[in-house]
Amino acid sequence: MPSPTDRRGRRAAPGTTPRPGSATDPAARAAPALEHRPATAARPPLEIHRSARRRRSASAAFRDDRIVVRLPAGLPPAEEQRLLDGVVRKVTDRHRAHDTGGDEALTARAVELADAYLGGIRPTRVTFSTRMGARYGSCTPADGTIRISSEMAVHPDFVRDYVLVHELAHLQESGHGPAFHALVARFPAAERARGYLEGYQAGRYGAARGRDATDETSEPASSAEDAGSS
Repeated sequence: MPSPTDRRGRRAAPGTTPRPGSATDPAARAAPALEHRPATAARPPLEIHRSARRRRSASAAFRDDRIVVRLPAGLPPAEEQRLLDGVVRKVTDRHRAHDTGGDEALTARAVELADAYLGGIRPTRVTFSTRMGARYGSCTPADGTIRISSEMAVHPDFVRDYVLVHELAHLQESGHGPAFHALVARFPAAERARGYLEGYQAGRYGAARGRDATDETSEPASSAEDAGSS
């Protein structure tokens, strides 16, 4: 029987056994073109379409009561799961941000917090973003724009408020020196919110390390120092 080939068309050495989860593993090629997965506590049902016409990109969108995901066919299971998790998380975060009132409500809350704790400073624009990676928020003092991770929509209000105050404070103090921390400390729940986010980040980092331990193709998890607000 001919030796199996990988996704680049290279043949495996005769007598070798495909690594589980690799492109030459028959299990990796057995995924159906259409798959339905039931809802979980974190997301609605999934309708997964796999297409050989796609290469590395994936997409996800809400349709009625489910999320429709489109993936490349033939990916190793672990790689497919990471890609699936990423696009589903983005679309669910965006949906939840919309449910909280979207950018309009976020901007109104930023104004309330600025009036209460930061002397009424005003950003030029406040938006949710699905492109923040591991960061909770970012601020560009030069043009007064603030971006808050859509992921913050799933956390308690006091945590989202803390991230807003953190970014608003950067409009007065661009660095993280004593003056900046004094501004953020005006928010009464600052210490509580920091503790919450530290625990959340530790759990996320630990889960990522656990996946690395069982998956040779996993990329290194981001360190806690790389996460958080700007």
